Amino acid sequence: MSRPDLRDSRPDQQIDPQQRRGRGAVSNRSGRFEAQDRLTESDGWDMEEDLPQIRTEVREEVARSFITYNKSPDLPFDRSINPYRGCEHGCIYCFARPTHAYLGLSPGLDFETRLTARINGAEVLEKELRARKYRVAPIAIGTNTDPYQPVEHDRGITRACLEVLRDYRHPVAIVTKGAGILRDLDILSDMAGQGLCSVGISVTTLDPALSRRMEPRVPGPAKRLQVIRALSEAGIPVRIMTSPIVPGLTDTEVEALLEAGREAGARAASWIMLRLPLEVAPLVEEWLRTHVPDRADKVLNRLREMHGGQLYDAQWGRRMRGEGVYAKMIGARFDHAARRLGFETQSIPLRTDLFAYPIRKGDQLSLF
Repeated sequence: MSRPDLRDSRPDQQIDPQQRRGRGAVSNRSGRFEAQDRLTESDGWDMEEDLPQIRTEVREEVARSFITYNKSPDLPFDRSINPYRGCEHGCIYCFARPTHAYLGLSPGLDFETRLTARINGAEVLEKELRARKYRVAPIAIGTNTDPYQPVEHDRGITRACLEVLRDYRHPVAIVTKGAGILRDLDILSDMAGQGLCSVGISVTTLDPALSRRMEPRVPGPAKRLQVIRALSEAGIPVRIMTSPIVPGLTDTEVEALLEAGREAGARAASWIMLRLPLEVAPLVEEWLRTHVPDRADKVLNRLREMHGGQLYDAQWGRRMRGEGVYAKMIGARFDHAARRLGFETQSIPLRTDLFAYPIRKGDQLSLF
């Protein structure tokens, strides 16, 4: 069977709700590189079957390189690391979902349930930091998939990478929704005391019911605000990220999110509009028509207004926030509230002058 247009909404592609309980995506539609779609069809027997709930699988990858570089003018960093591929948090709007297509997997439920742990990440990271040609600049963690998703509890790859960065006194900026970051307070507070660490916590909505449907395996909004408070009290500079703003669904909460973040101790703030690149668009449309059918057309039409009639425009300078009257209104509301609350809106500066190789067994010691 040939693969249908990804823009089509196909009820027969959807997975039984009991099988996907606690997951974000409604379907497991194939990625853009696949020639065929896999559909669930009845075998013709008129009898009910107990369908197994979809479980999380983790495979291991031995990485050959770990630091990824970018030249995007939209981003405040030029390098990042990602300990995991795929993300069990299951945020339906995640712009990283299309990366699973490169693995021959679905950006839908596969992205949430078929994960990859890059088990030698810390070892490869240290090797790259010690390379002669390496020049220090802040490394971002969590820009693609969350470094504190549930699998980190068992694997600890993120913590191992932070131990390397701490030993080299290398600056790091972390983005997460996971409360697991609190287990690494010892490392992060030490680095923050030297001006080497900042953290961004994403809070999309203050509505716990909406959050549970939109971000099914993420700590609830109240818990994320508690994380902001704990990090701030430990001396770690924290940014509240009101991202993504979903037009027609969470856009009324901009000011409330910023006020809650400020009260919890965040000192900086940022925002990004909902982005629907590649396979994310049909997945989000399926989710909208399943969970908030009365809002679906409003959300999609607002996005088209901001992207010249399309659901997404990948052009640099436009992709993060869109254009037009509505986008400008959201930006103005955010700017006004951020000024009123005393937020910094630029990247929190981190030191690069402390970078140094730690002494390892077998290293040649300096005479001076």
